[in-house]
Amino acid sequence: MNFVRAKRCLLLGIVVVIVAGCARGALTQTPAATLVTATYWPTAGWRSSTPEEQGMDSGLLSAMMGEILEENYAIDSVTIVRNGYIIADVSIHPFSSTSKHNIYSCTKSVVSALVGIAIDQGYIEGLQQPVLSFFPQRTIANRDANKEMMTLEHLLTMTTGFRCHDSYQYRWSGLNQMRESEDWVQFVLDLPMEGEPGERFEYCNGASHLLSGIIQETTGMSANEYATEHLFGPLGISDVDWSSSPQGIPVGYSELRMRPQDMAKIGFLYLNEGRWDGEQIVPSEWVVSSTSQFISATLEDGYGYQWWVDDSGMYLALGYRGQFIYVIPEKEMVVVFTSSLEDNDFYVPQTLLNEFIIPAAVTSRTLPDNPEGVALLESLIEELASP
Repeated sequence: MNFVRAKRCLLLGIVVVIVAGCARGALTQTPAATLVTATYWPTAGWRSSTPEEQGMDSGLLSAMMGEILEENYAIDSVTIVRNGYIIADVSIHPFSSTSKHNIYSCTKSVVSALVGIAIDQGYIEGLQQPVLSFFPQRTIANRDANKEMMTLEHLLTMTTGFRCHDSYQYRWSGLNQMRESEDWVQFVLDLPMEGEPGERFEYCNGASHLLSGIIQETTGMSANEYATEHLFGPLGISDVDWSSSPQGIPVGYSELRMRPQDMAKIGFLYLNEGRWDGEQIVPSEWVVSSTSQFISATLEDGYGYQWWVDDSGMYLALGYRGQFIYVIPEKEMVVVFTSSLEDNDFYVPQTLLNEFIIPAAVTSRTLPDNPEGVALLESLIEELASP
């Protein structure tokens, strides 16, 4: 057994002992005090706390880190925020805390926030504005009564009625056709209809790209420029990359690259119903509507305005290869995963969340100090970050 393997086995053995001790302690010891929620905003950066200070069991979090280490999951980073404090954060080698990750379809949830802001600022009339009214200068193919009645809300909820066929279900065939076309917005607008808008959920990346196009048409700014002024800037997010289509429209369905801690800021903004440091960044009504189930989707979850909605009250932004922003209001918690997972491991982060992270939030009060558990957690994080 080589040194690295031996070290890992030793750490995992310690995890088992610590977890068993913590489980007994959580049941038998009286919590020390009521939690002190954050009295700052992480605009300039997150502050850290021990898990126990925020009512979480460091032993269970150590067990999760140990499993990631032992199973060699293709997870790139994990960030856990509770009550406004980072209680665990690891970027797994070769990534660092400053690495930007393609958040893939989590981009859709960011674009949704921008649409809500644009409505609030009067650039867009509202959810029932017809999609075609945003593009009066275009000649649109396959124009019929169904396409005429398609609204902004139908784009947001993936209920367009388009014959889209651009999702994983179709092995991206329609998406590849769009990307190979001369004008992505025109390609989507020209799609034939296969049903009445609002009748059923059909995941359509092209619909999300239209949202980016609508932001550009109505505000006179690209989604990236608009976000920099009205979303990223107020949250202190300054280091992003956002690819654009050949027509100069930021990709509405993917290709936004962010740091994990900045992804957590998006989740924290929504956890606080769009408020940030005394300012209403996203209208609270928009946050509530976006994260409420509008329609049953193809997964077990429902779908809101470009957010997935779980029946437990949790909601999430979800991206290809295992990018997740989980918002768990009941636990005052935001959890971010970035990953490079293959299809058969896509839901490993969900399993880790359900088996370790949520159960670790054992109380809404502080737990007794656990220096051994915290030391082990830090050791495992260091091991994961090392070459």
